[in-house]
Amino acid sequence: MSPSVSAPRLAGLLTGGSPRGTDDGPAYRSLAEGVRRLVADGRLLAGTRLPSERELTAALGVSRTTVAAAYGVLRERGYLQSRRGSGSVVSLPTGPVPGGPLSPVDGLAPDVLDLTIAAHAATPGLAEAYEEAMAALPHHLPGTGYHPYGLPEVRELLAERYTARGLPTDPSQVLVTTGALAGLGLALRALGSPGDRALVESPSYPNAMAAIRGAGLRTVGLALDEDGLDADGLDVTLRQSAARLAYLVPDFHNPTGTLVGDPTREQVARVLRRRRTTALVDETPVDLALDRPESAMPAPMASYDDRVVTLGSAAKSYWGGLRVGWLRVPLADTGRFQQARLTLDLGAAVVEQLVLAALLRRRDELLARRREQLRASRAAMVSALAEHLPDWRFTVPEGGLCLWCRLPEPRSSALADAAPAHGLRLAPGSAFGVDGGLESFCRLPMALPPDLATEAVRRVARAWDDAVTGTPARSARPVIVA
Repeated sequence: MSPSVSAPRLAGLLTGGSPRGTDDGPAYRSLAEGVRRLVADGRLLAGTRLPSERELTAALGVSRTTVAAAYGVLRERGYLQSRRGSGSVVSLPTGPVPGGPLSPVDGLAPDVLDLTIAAHAATPGLAEAYEEAMAALPHHLPGTGYHPYGLPEVRELLAERYTARGLPTDPSQVLVTTGALAGLGLALRALGSPGDRALVESPSYPNAMAAIRGAGLRTVGLALDEDGLDADGLDVTLRQSAARLAYLVPDFHNPTGTLVGDPTREQVARVLRRRRTTALVDETPVDLALDRPESAMPAPMASYDDRVVTLGSAAKSYWGGLRVGWLRVPLADTGRFQQARLTLDLGAAVVEQLVLAALLRRRDELLARRREQLRASRAAMVSALAEHLPDWRFTVPEGGLCLWCRLPEPRSSALADAAPAHGLRLAPGSAFGVDGGLESFCRLPMALPPDLATEAVRRVARAWDDAVTGTPARSARPVIVA
């Protein structure tokens, strides 16, 4: 069943967000341009069924001829398809973005700045954590080294951290994995089946979408508003789709950077319970609060809905090369997850888990230094954007690693194509859409040191000039997005 947008809702989007284009030219072209911009902005997702011509005519107060002609223009340009029994459905001229595996990064020249990766260099203190882990390793060598659910001491430390955040957790609820993405795969194995629907925010993390599709589930997009997750929109989408699972990133969302507040979390939890949907909540960026103390962070989603499965990782907090993540699962589901774990692998590496344990014991000190670095990087990038790309619009996030920039024109793919000529790698906005779109947006990671962040924006500005005024060569090389 295709998701749909009502005529009053579409009329509100067209008239409330000023997307109707200029007042020059025929009204039907202005209306068609308004719908096209909603698609480019990600507020209308591919596959969404539009209201009938009669319904939209009444909602907008225009003539039936105007709406019919606008729909005709959209069909000619590839933004609308007519399906028997389904009415008019939003499409993309290039077709949906495939959800296959992404290419690894290799062979980059040393002077290339890679903005496809929202990750930073290793946190200060990581080398010492490895030394501590190696010193502790002999204690573990007499054993077999198999710990399919994680080292007991690591599970205890992680459970203590959840409990300190106001979410009482038994160590048996924690399973250590080889990263958050591996944890997502485990959750999909335990809770999903091929053919099930899984709701995904749009925009969202591309590798998570690929993992969900790779597990045989069908993704259903939920367009985010400027404040992030919208409980009413979630309710409508779950009602229409009957999605069994929902992948959500409420803490410094990747890529938008939004932080969902406690009132909305409570509303979202009510919707999830009412629709009997299990949320897979990715908390990977949760440690990176830059403008508020941890004590002022919203409560974990699992504190509002005890069916929530929570994903965590060391990658964003400490280093992407430390391939350790974890799941916090409902107490009633521990057996199901443990059985599913045994079908994937027999546990994360012992040394990496010992490194994580060392980092967790020094967590407050190390994260304070990490946040200081990120504040400096964020300030440099924001300042450089104001100087070199003053017509780009964004909200400075309270934390995380991403700036989600609205472009003056929907040319994100052209920008990504132009970037290599300027010693730069960029992911197009469409990479973050459930089915593409989002041509009006570009994600800029805030993880580079301040001097490189400033230089990166200078290169982005030059690439943007090419994207707007020239015809950049199209790159055939796929990119990893993290």
